[in-house]
Amino acid sequence: MTISLRNRAAGAAAAALALTALAALATASPASASGPAPATALSPAASASAAEPAAPTLPRPTGRYATGRDTLFLTDHTRTDPWVPAAGPRQLLVSLNYPASPGTGGDPAPYMTEEEARLMLAQRGLEDVVPSELVSDIGTHARTTARPAPGRFPLVLLSPGFGTPRATLTGLAEELASRGYVVATADHLYESTGTQLPDGRVLTCAACDKVDAQPDDAARREVLADVSAGRADDFSFLLDRLTGPDPAWRHARTVDPRRVGMAGHSIGGNAASSTMAADRRVDAGVNMDGTFFDPAPVRGLDGRPFLMLGTDPGHGPGSDTSWDDAWDRLDGFKRWLTVRDSGHFTFTDIPEIGEQLGIEDPDAPLSAARSTTITRSYVTAFFDRSLRGRPARLLNGPTAANPEVLFQRP
Repeated sequence: MTISLRNRAAGAAAAALALTALAALATASPASASGPAPATALSPAASASAAEPAAPTLPRPTGRYATGRDTLFLTDHTRTDPWVPAAGPRQLLVSLNYPASPGTGGDPAPYMTEEEARLMLAQRGLEDVVPSELVSDIGTHARTTARPAPGRFPLVLLSPGFGTPRATLTGLAEELASRGYVVATADHLYESTGTQLPDGRVLTCAACDKVDAQPDDAARREVLADVSAGRADDFSFLLDRLTGPDPAWRHARTVDPRRVGMAGHSIGGNAASSTMAADRRVDAGVNMDGTFFDPAPVRGLDGRPFLMLGTDPGHGPGSDTSWDDAWDRLDGFKRWLTVRDSGHFTFTDIPEIGEQLGIEDPDAPLSAARSTTITRSYVTAFFDRSLRGRPARLLNGPTAANPEVLFQRP
């Protein structure tokens, strides 16, 4: 079966952030401008039209640690930006969530800037319908300038979907930090609808334009494979700057460089396997509903563990054949899980945002609470097993508490 490019289309639209919910406020859901996938049909709950909704709040993390957030803007002088060579060296904007000492820090960290929110709204033609602050003011739980908790912690790298800001993985990053992980979530510049740099400049998705300019499906896939492989270079550079002899982060001492994992959504999930193939420092990986445009290596990943977590039936056996191929090639501990009633963005912040705005998505009826619980539980269990050597009974097989989660070829 031909692999659908729906995750490219949904991701590059980036409207699928709160925009999955916010689109309904315009009373009609405009077609995606990014590719062939149809726009998700949404219907607002009765309460949605009664009053303008307040900004949503992300679910509170469940771990024992408070969480802090820092931001790094890094420049790799050894590489030219692959999408806009005239821009000069490759750069990354990175959020670092980390376990923090309780009662320290300043204000809650921002979700995204108002200009980034405005650009996402504009992508869907909603900039005159929905106030951009409704998205930029989404409530988070990490505190700026918080003092790190004592100790050294495993590092988890996070990569968002194509055309989608790193903010869409904030809830998962905060959860992992509360469970005792340092989490580095990267915006790969020119691969999002809008990224605002510290100096105020705003960069848009030149890579999306490159994909859209291709003459056919095969050519688009080649560019998307380059996106995944390029992110592997980004994360190897980021690892150098976090764990090398001259670290860029002021709290780098909290990172244990011997325990590193990576997870990503959509093409960010493909980037997890690409990074593991290119860099032995990454010990374990998770692909959340991403096609393997850059295939898993024929030789496997040298026995390192890998989790594939996707929609059902969209990423069940035979649906996206890149997953069947990857499963056959993975040579370490591996799990292939699919989730009933889920959608492509189930594994991000979107379900919580949409539900709080009173929006129903008939194509992904899984509730926000279940979406959040499943994503947090299985991703954390996998990293606890892979990076900490802890028992992870959740990964042994189906459980009565999680009937939506199906084990494929266990």
